[in-house]
Amino acid sequence: MKTAVVVVAAGRGSRAREDGAEGPKQYRLLGGRPVLERTLAAFFATGAVDIVLPVIGAEDRALYSSMNANGACGARAPAIGAETRQASAFAGLQALEKERPDYVLIHDAARPFVSPSLINRVIDGLKDGGEAVIPALPVADTLKRANGGGIIETVERAGLWMAQTPQGFSFAPILNAHRRASEDGKTGFTDDASVAEWQGLDMMLVEGDKANVKLTTPEDFAIAENQLGAGEMRVGQGYDVHGFTIGNHVKLCGVKIGFEKSLSGHSDADVGLHALTDALLGAIGEGDIGTHFPPSDPKWRGAASELFLKDAARRVGERGGTIVNVDVTLICEEPKIGPHREMMRETIASILDIPVERVSVKATTTEGLGFTGRREGIAAMANATLQVK
Repeated sequence: MKTAVVVVAAGRGSRAREDGAEGPKQYRLLGGRPVLERTLAAFFATGAVDIVLPVIGAEDRALYSSMNANGACGARAPAIGAETRQASAFAGLQALEKERPDYVLIHDAARPFVSPSLINRVIDGLKDGGEAVIPALPVADTLKRANGGGIIETVERAGLWMAQTPQGFSFAPILNAHRRASEDGKTGFTDDASVAEWQGLDMMLVEGDKANVKLTTPEDFAIAENQLGAGEMRVGQGYDVHGFTIGNHVKLCGVKIGFEKSLSGHSDADVGLHALTDALLGAIGEGDIGTHFPPSDPKWRGAASELFLKDAARRVGERGGTIVNVDVTLICEEPKIGPHREMMRETIASILDIPVERVSVKATTTEGLGFTGRREGIAAMANATLQVK
C-alpha cells in the first residue's frame, strides 16, 4: 500500500504577521528552523509514508528553494497552490493523480508538532477500511454564541469535536470529491473532511493530539517557542589516533608543543581537535571529519585542524544548537600534557566561542601497554554535550 502526504503551504498567514514578522508563516523560523521544514521533517521521521508533496504559493518559489537548499527535506518538487486552501489541496491531489497512491494524508503546514503516533493512527484507520479518517479532540470548554459583545445562548458541547490534520483518505474518493466540488462551484469548505462529508464519504474519528496545534497568531508562535524550550540534550563521542613520524613538534588541541617527533597525518594531525570535531558532528548526526574533509583531497594537506572544529561548530549553530560542554582526553606517554593544559582549554574555548569553563582537557597513559605505551603515537577521546532546539 502506497501512502502519500500533501502538505498545504500556499497560504499567506496574515494574522501571524501582526507582530511585524515578514513573509508567510510557514517560512517563519521556529527554534531556528522554518515551520514548513519542521512539518515536512515530521512525516519523513515516521518512515510510514512513501511520498511527501508540499503545495506552495507561486510567489514563494525562492523561499522554498532556499529552505530546501539548506537540507529542509527530501520532498517531491512542490505543486503550486491557489487562492484558497480548498483549491490548493485539490492542486496537490491532482499532482499525485498519475501515481495513484492508495492513501493520502492532507496536512496543514502550520502544524509542525504533528507526532509519529498521530500520523500512524490516521494511517491505521485507513488500513482498517475507513474512506476518511479525521483526527479530532473533544471540545472541553463551555461554548457561547454571541452577537457582538452580548451572549445569546450556551451551546451544548456534547458530541462536538475539534478537527485536526493530517486528515487521511482513500485517494480516489477524495480526489473525486474535490473535483466535484470544483466543478459545482463549491468553494467554501475549510478542510478536506468537509469536502468528504459533502460528498458522502464514510468518515471516522481517531484521537487527535493536544500538542498538534496550528500556528495562526503571533501569540501562537510565542507559545510554540516556549514549548520548544531550551531544546533537547545531545551527546556525541569522538575518537582518533595518529602515529609518530620524524619531526620536532606536535600540535595538540590547537597548541604547538616542541618535541622530538611529530604526528603523521594529512592535515596538521591534531589528534585532540580531530576527536572533538567528530564528537560535535556525532551529536548532530552529521557524519565524521572524513565526510566533510576527506584526506584524499589535497586541499586539506597540512591544514590547521581548527578549521575543521570551526566548521563543526558552525553546523551545530545552524541546527539551533548550543555547546554546553566539551571534554577531551589525550592518551599518551609523552609529551607531558600538564604544562600545556590551560593553553589547550583556552584555545578550544576561543575556537568554539564558548567560556573556558565549558572546556575540559585531560591526559592519561596506558601504563606502558599498547601502541601508546610503546610510544608509537597518541590517541584522543572526546565528548560533546549540546542543547539543540
